[in-house]
Amino acid sequence: MTTTPAPSPPRPTALNGATLDDLPDGVGRPTYDRAAVTAGIVHFGVGGFHRAHQAMYVDRLMEQGVDGALGWGICGVGALPHDRRIVDTLTAQDGLYTLVVKHPDGHREPRVIGSIVEMMFAPDDPQAVVDRLADPRTRIVSLTITEGGYLVNQVTGEFDADDPSIRADLEEGAVPRTVFGYVVAGLAARRAAGERPFTVMSCDNLPGNGDVARRMMTAFARLKDPDLADWMAQHVSFPNGMVDRITPVTSQDDVDRLAEEVGVVDGWPVVSEPFTQWVLEDHFTDGRPRFEDAGVQVVDDVVPYELMKLRLLNASHQALCYLGYLAGYRYAHEVCQDPLFVDFLLGYMEHEGSPTLPEVPGVDLDAYRHELVSRFANPEVRDTLARLCAESSDRIPKWLVPVINRNLETGGEIDRSALVVASWARYAEGVDEQGEPIEVVDRIKERVMAAAARQGDDPLAFLRDRDLFGALVDDARFTSVFTRALGALRSRGSRETLQSWTGRSSTS
Repeated sequence: MTTTPAPSPPRPTALNGATLDDLPDGVGRPTYDRAAVTAGIVHFGVGGFHRAHQAMYVDRLMEQGVDGALGWGICGVGALPHDRRIVDTLTAQDGLYTLVVKHPDGHREPRVIGSIVEMMFAPDDPQAVVDRLADPRTRIVSLTITEGGYLVNQVTGEFDADDPSIRADLEEGAVPRTVFGYVVAGLAARRAAGERPFTVMSCDNLPGNGDVARRMMTAFARLKDPDLADWMAQHVSFPNGMVDRITPVTSQDDVDRLAEEVGVVDGWPVVSEPFTQWVLEDHFTDGRPRFEDAGVQVVDDVVPYELMKLRLLNASHQALCYLGYLAGYRYAHEVCQDPLFVDFLLGYMEHEGSPTLPEVPGVDLDAYRHELVSRFANPEVRDTLARLCAESSDRIPKWLVPVINRNLETGGEIDRSALVVASWARYAEGVDEQGEPIEVVDRIKERVMAAAARQGDDPLAFLRDRDLFGALVDDARFTSVFTRALGALRSRGSRETLQSWTGRSSTS
């Protein structure tokens, strides 16, 4: 009997030094003329999400031959020390990288993205970045600087001018070090030259992300130059947007499989789920790409969509990550293949998250809730719970606390939300239920862990941080449920607590 030999793996092609024609068959690639692409967008924060989302949409526009699309290439800027690696990697690859879409059935769809045409590492030459922003060819400055990067005081909603990262930039004549410093310096240069300002477009997971960017950037400018702040308030656009695509951290296995199975050697590929959504307010200072031709929903009001995403998808990530981690799971798909956790998630979304939402045009919320669970359960994405648990102090106050406050105001259900907050408090103790240490990642790690360490003597110690939770510690209804949840987690563990919690009605 004659057997057919297995096909040989493709001969690897390195993006560092290769041409697009060298890529193996089956790998998507730009067919547009990259030499004709010019940078109309400067982007701060070229991480995985930006490359799986905004840069992908711009690449799609160019690939479709949309009129004017080649003038909207992206210049990526790294402003923080850890950004040097991505700048060096993409510079060596002429801005090219591979986006690998992971389908639930195991199928992987690779495409080399060509919309990034330049990378700059700001600390090496701050003035060069300011000059790029001052150039009238730069018409949009976009941001993925994380939720905490906007320096919003969680209680007052005002700009935190005392944050250590910002103090140097506020000194007179300072050379910019932060995104605030660069953006405001670029706008100052445009104003001085009599040029039209660029649009500042936030792509971070924040309620009213454009409004937040406007308030914080203008507040920073007011401390530097009040006249400039007045000019910004009158002339600079900060459109709101809702962005959605699960994009886990690229693993070494992702890099190796891309080389071995696909034949592309990429210093830093990106992996993502198939689903992607971008809802964007049509409010730009100096034109924009025809994003709608690439599948972006360009609307007059983003608020209903962003609240849906923040209070269902993002808050549900927090609802599964701490409880799942404490129970011994390490990946989101493991949690969402467990019926006990799925019941809890759907219960939170239906009975606590959804009732706080306005009408979302064209969206079936029940279908959306079940689709979220299916997305979370995609085993190919392998989104780690550690990633979802990170930087909780920037996430819970923005995504879950507003749900709790609204339901307290209306007499709605709060039991599941209280359990989520309690699970964060238990996680922040730094030891899981098996006695293994937890690496807590948070910009105020010492503060949250110190509060968690006091819970044995003071069950409300974690809630007493008003910068994170506002007045929740004063609400007897909430604290009653929270302390019961925390006590159950500490004495019986997450799984047994969930078994007793699932399907409970709100405590009145």
